[in-house]
Amino acid sequence: MVAKVVCGKSIRKVLYYNENKVGKLAAELMYASGFLQDGNGLSFRQKLDRFRQLTSLNERTKTNAMHISLNFSRRDILDNEKLQAIALDYMERIGWGDQPFLLYQHFDAAHPHVHLVTTNINRHGERMETHNIGKNQSERARKEIEQLYNLIKAEEQQKENQYSLKPVDLQAVIYGKSETKAAISEHVREVMATYKFTSLPEYNAILRQFNIYADRGDPGSAMYEHGGLVYRLLDEDGNKAGIPIKASSIFSSPTLKNIEIKFKPNESDRKPYGQRLKHLIDKAFNTSKSLQEFEVQLQKNGVRALIRYNVQGNASGLTLIDNATRCCFKGSDLGKQYSVGPFLERLEKLTSFPSSSPSGTEKLPSTSEQRISTAELPQATIPAANLPVIMHLWDIALSDRHEENTPEPRRKKRKWLGIE
Repeated sequence: MVAKVVCGKSIRKVLYYNENKVGKLAAELMYASGFLQDGNGLSFRQKLDRFRQLTSLNERTKTNAMHISLNFSRRDILDNEKLQAIALDYMERIGWGDQPFLLYQHFDAAHPHVHLVTTNINRHGERMETHNIGKNQSERARKEIEQLYNLIKAEEQQKENQYSLKPVDLQAVIYGKSETKAAISEHVREVMATYKFTSLPEYNAILRQFNIYADRGDPGSAMYEHGGLVYRLLDEDGNKAGIPIKASSIFSSPTLKNIEIKFKPNESDRKPYGQRLKHLIDKAFNTSKSLQEFEVQLQKNGVRALIRYNVQGNASGLTLIDNATRCCFKGSDLGKQYSVGPFLERLEKLTSFPSSSPSGTEKLPSTSEQRISTAELPQATIPAANLPVIMHLWDIALSDRHEENTPEPRRKKRKWLGIE
């Protein structure tokens, strides 16, 4: 955990900064300590007046605002209850537990973090000492809390590197088995180690970004029946390319059995990040005037939407990937409004967008019609940030049959973007 303490001369500015984030759906108020009512029922004026009641008791002190941020590693397992407990514990340990403060959770960064807003004037009008509070009280509290809550230590957190995986260059690797294996192995190991997925379709949705596909074989085949798995490169049209690589031959052994072991723990580990993903999507919908603006906003944050279509050409499912936090969700797992139907309805308000495939049976485009100018985007620092936000896929390979809770008709075997 990394704690940052900033002293300021305007409690109004500090409060406005956080409230403005809430208004933009980039943050939410989690808790209000020392206020007469629940924080969600307080207006901006009521919050500000509570702090001003104290600062007015000591007008000689000009530096009277405190703004603290607690930053956590992406590997920390945190929910709202734990974040609140850590914040309360932190304030107690630095000796500010009796001060009124507001706790905000922000969603505008890939790592979990909260902000604390308070004043250094107590109820007796006395100025609370802030000299070296960051080096002394805060540093001591930080170390104790890391141990108590089993958090990633600040020293380790600062050394964490953010990888930027890019689609495999098929021209360089398709013709040589060793090169193909090296390219697949590098990406598969990274995805297995850092991404949170809860099904094979979600796992494949992540890999698909990097032109890789985990293939179980056809139902009824010997490989399928025995739980076998091979990895294949995909070309730009989604066709299988190159030589299949057995999962058991890759160093980290990303076999079907080992993949499935991750499903249950990943389900709980990814929960805290679902809220961030919803906030990013809602913010993009609420502030965008066109599909292109919507895509630019999500692409900057590494968010991608994979829309699947059935053989009749109707949208049948939605997978959402947050590459910044490395979490993958079925749309319906985040709530009803994030399932494929409501999601497409919201897109239609931005522009004319097909709820079924353009021709029903022909290949679907792998990107949306409107392209994003790379000049509008910052340099990519997160995986797949340079790829289009919206992709259209046949659901044969990537679907989860239980996603929409509707029975599927029996259908003839057909290709998914060239995958047999």
